[in-house]
Amino acid sequence: MERGPIAVTGAGTLGWQIARTFAGRGVTVRLYDASPEAVERAMARVRDEAPEAVERIVAAGSLAAAVAGVWLAIEAIPEQLEAKRALFEELSALAGSEFVLATNSSSFRSRLLAEATRHPERLLNTHFYNEPWRRGAVELMTCGVTDPAVLDRVAAFMTSCGLTPFVVQGESTGFIFNRIWRAIKRESLRVVAAGHATPEEVDRLWCLVMESAPGPFARMDRVGLDVVLDIERRYAAESGDPNDEPPALLIDLVERGMLGVKTGRGFYEYEG
Repeated sequence: MERGPIAVTGAGTLGWQIARTFAGRGVTVRLYDASPEAVERAMARVRDEAPEAVERIVAAGSLAAAVAGVWLAIEAIPEQLEAKRALFEELSALAGSEFVLATNSSSFRSRLLAEATRHPERLLNTHFYNEPWRRGAVELMTCGVTDPAVLDRVAAFMTSCGLTPFVVQGESTGFIFNRIWRAIKRESLRVVAAGHATPEEVDRLWCLVMESAPGPFARMDRVGLDVVLDIERRYAAESGDPNDEPPALLIDLVERGMLGVKTGRGFYEYEG
């Protein structure tokens, strides 16, 4: 079974988590970000939380160095389509037909990146969730022309690393889980925006009824409200329905720099 090395491009919230997960399962990971400081922060985070994994993460000084000799490159940069297309053009030029290209996008189908690649038959979505070393779920989805053998190869690799792959049948914006989560998130925001409850009340009720924590607002804070907003705007752009536009409540928090856990304040306040 294929065991690496692989590349992760983007060392932000999910990028470093993906790198940590595979490194912790014995895979050599080359981590690259256009910001060297982001890579330094990512390496420090892994060193603090999973010192046994950091030895298998190589901080790459360039995109070319990151992908040299890998069989899989996973993109994990912010949810901005043009930035992703530009990156995939670079990756495709470096890759030729030699390695698989994957996007961790939580709202863009890989079909939207196909024109930026020279070999779309080797392009797919590999969508991870926060703390993938703990949750273990990854959704795989075709770009419309992905070679089924590539999907099988990536699924087998994920399984060999102790992850559980779910292959989306056809193409679905939001994959499987995020379409369900989106309905919960959207209605939670609408309930609060309409003044029917506070975020704290919604979360408390959720935790009591569902016997599960965290609640929707605490979960959005963990994801990052800027990421939540980008995703909601993506859904609205695709549907063209004004009712899908994100509420002013969410936009206001993001514009004020209150992005959740990572900035110390979102729907809730955080220390440290």
